[in-house]
Amino acid sequence: MTESVEVLLHGAEAPSYAHPGDAGADLVSTEAVTLAPGERHTVGTGVSIALPDGYVALVVPRSGLAAKHGITVVNTPGTIDAGYRGEIRVILLNTDSAEPYSIAAGDRIAQLLVLPVTRARFIPVERLPGTERADGGFGSTGYRSADAAEPRTTESGVSA
Repeated sequence: MTESVEVLLHGAEAPSYAHPGDAGADLVSTEAVTLAPGERHTVGTGVSIALPDGYVALVVPRSGLAAKHGITVVNTPGTIDAGYRGEIRVILLNTDSAEPYSIAAGDRIAQLLVLPVTRARFIPVERLPGTERADGGFGSTGYRSADAAEPRTTESGVSA
C-alpha cells in the first residue's frame, strides 16, 4: 500500500528521497560549519513544514555520515510535531576523537521520516499486568545467543 501525505513546505530546498522506496528524505544544510572532535552544533536546513494532524516527522542520522565520519544526530530521533511551524534544525555531533568534519551549505546532513502517530490514552492503575520479562531492563536478555553462550569444544577436546 502506498500512501501519500501532503506536507506544506516553506524553505530553500525541499527534503528529497534519493531512491524509490526510501523511508527517509534527505535534509540539507543551509550553512557551512566545521565540527571539531567531540563538538556539537545546531545546523539549519531552511525548511519549515506543516504536517497534517495525526503525523510526526522524525529527524534521524544518515548512516553514511555516521559510519564514515562519526557524525550523528544528538537527540535522535528529533521530533517535529504536527503543530510546529519553525525551521527544522539538526543537532549534529562529531563522535570522532581525532578528526574534525566540515559541512558545506547544500550537504545532506540528516534524514526526515514522516509517520502516522497513534495517540495513547494513559490510564493510572495500582498494578500492571504481569509478563514473562517483568521488570528486566538493560542487559536482561544477555548479549549472546543461547548457542554462543556455551563453550565450544574442538575435535581435540579443547574448549574454544
